[in-house]
Amino acid sequence: MPDVETLTRLANQFFNEWPGKDAATTPASGNLAPPMPQDLRADVPLGRTLAPSINLPGEAELKALLESLAPAVPSWTDATIPTPSAPAFGAPFDVNLLRQDFPILQEQVNGRQLVWLDNAATTQKPQAVIDRLKYFYEHENSNIHRAAHELAARATDAYEKAREKVRSFLNASSVKEIVFVRGATEAINLVAQSWGRQFIGKDDEIVITWLEHHANIVPWQQLANEKGARLRVAPVDDNGQVLLDEYTKLLSSKTRLVSFPQVSNALGTITPAKQIIEAAHAAGAKVLLDGAQSVSHMPVNVQDLNADWFVFSGHKIFAPTGIGVLYGKEALLNEAPPWQGGGNMITDVTFERSLFQPAPGRFEAGTGNIADAVGLGAALDYVNRIGLQKIEAYEHQLLIYATRLLKDIPGLRLIGTAPEKASVLSFVLDGHRTEDIGTALNREGIAVRAGHHCAQPILRRFGVESTVRPSLALYNTCEDIDRLIAALGRLATFRVPV
Repeated sequence: MPDVETLTRLANQFFNEWPGKDAATTPASGNLAPPMPQDLRADVPLGRTLAPSINLPGEAELKALLESLAPAVPSWTDATIPTPSAPAFGAPFDVNLLRQDFPILQEQVNGRQLVWLDNAATTQKPQAVIDRLKYFYEHENSNIHRAAHELAARATDAYEKAREKVRSFLNASSVKEIVFVRGATEAINLVAQSWGRQFIGKDDEIVITWLEHHANIVPWQQLANEKGARLRVAPVDDNGQVLLDEYTKLLSSKTRLVSFPQVSNALGTITPAKQIIEAAHAAGAKVLLDGAQSVSHMPVNVQDLNADWFVFSGHKIFAPTGIGVLYGKEALLNEAPPWQGGGNMITDVTFERSLFQPAPGRFEAGTGNIADAVGLGAALDYVNRIGLQKIEAYEHQLLIYATRLLKDIPGLRLIGTAPEKASVLSFVLDGHRTEDIGTALNREGIAVRAGHHCAQPILRRFGVESTVRPSLALYNTCEDIDRLIAALGRLATFRVPV
């Protein structure tokens, strides 16, 4: 449909050419005389000419004109709803401009403007993603791959375009290597229950690290218990870095799989992923790389990393919840059996046997999260427009700024001080329980995570059961950090027995 500007111009054109236009009076301001109801006038910018309420063309004339201007239902293009504030490719990074793209950052919490420092748990969504979801449900909503009607074609096209955007974002070699899942947790479980059940057996070994999220521990524990395999754990040093020498000692002819995070969700440690992967491959093992905490902070090139699988969750990179990605090398995906059965993942079914689609279809049983996959594509467009290298550089400087100020707070101990870190600042504060700190910060409108972060083993490695975890994203500012530091400084002066 034409926009308000076009409709206004056309209405005024009709008025100027319509025989009854002399019946209306025109004041000196140039606006037409008939008053407009207040609830409508508020939606019209000042100075815009309004059509009169009398002697207008009839419904048939207007309808014919509008039908000549645009199709009844618009088709989506990536420019249909432009990002209002994000800079064009190559423009300087302007955090204050970017913040305008995130409506929730204007939210008031306890009478104060929200400071969102819980990005390792989930990121907020730009207006471009919100608008893309709205557009999908207004114009494209349908099941996919299964019907000849127009909306099915639109939905299928949008869904498969999102798959291509993920492929490009990760630099995968083919869209056949991109499987949509609910998130990183489901992706890890998929590999464990499909490839793992088929290729890991009694006395085989699975190597992980002390840095793992529970989602990269529990599925392998379950598999090892079922198959009689063994789970081995690479240690970390007192800064939270993987001890590579100790890791390589764990590798042997029994090692079938190595699974580890690119970035620790509890400490922020960036692991030497390429070295870990190369050593595993040299031992004949496959590798799964958990990218849940890396994709929004640094460029990821799966062909360069050479991981066999790479997983991430959309909600960690400004996309909706409930959508995620499993990247897998095509041959590995196709040699593993499906882990769920149902519609869409089959080529033929009889009562005697079923034949399955090749990847990625064999792992996408039933109706998937179509709209949120499309939303993920919009989020990746948004990040690409800004540039991950710019985001990484900006966040690194913000991390340095925050780290320096946190170290100056009396009684505060940072947990995880690796030289290579990404946007996580876990700490404990003498005389205060972590949950009480989280509650106190919330009273000041500051959102952080306080708890074990689904990473209990690594926190216990540092002698704590929980930490306070501020975590950064591209829309955070030095002012956000200043508010956090000021609040923590006040808390530090009042210690209570723990």
